[in-house]
Amino acid sequence: MREDKKEPTLKDYNTLFKSLYPQLCVFAYKYLDNLETSKDIVQEVFIKVWEDKTTFENEDHSTGYFYKAVKNRCLNHLKSKQHLVTERYGQTNLEAYGTEEFLMSEAVIVETTVIIENAIKTLPEKAAQVIRLSIKDYTNDEIAKALSISVNTVKDHKKVAYRKLRKLLGFLRQVLGILGFG
Repeated sequence: MREDKKEPTLKDYNTLFKSLYPQLCVFAYKYLDNLETSKDIVQEVFIKVWEDKTTFENEDHSTGYFYKAVKNRCLNHLKSKQHLVTERYGQTNLEAYGTEEFLMSEAVIVETTVIIENAIKTLPEKAAQVIRLSIKDYTNDEIAKALSISVNTVKDHKKVAYRKLRKLLGFLRQVLGILGFG
């Protein structure tokens, strides 16, 4: 939020919205457990940034700002309904949701999920379907039945998918290890 930077254009804002909106909704959902409220809160944050004509030094600053703003909005929403949350999660969990550690771990989870999903989208269609079902803890037999293919075909799709995903996502293991998540 620097004064010497020019105001973002509608195109800049739209690009930022498209790149951050999905993962911010998932991030908010982790706090609120309500998708519609999560979407509303993320939209409110984007509207506030647009109305305030907030500028950022670079993309990293904008991403961090949005995560923090969404977190704060979620916490405010939870505090406004604190008696319901206290019943559901207990007071100690509510306090834990406000910590930097929780924010960082949730942001890493959301960003990692987006990276993995983007990698899965590069797979052939059937291989992607097999991997998504596998991630949901389906057995090979269950995947074969769900997709009307043989168990051996499931295994072949997994082999191809894992080989490609290892190449695409190999860097994640190192990054997550550096961050203390691996």
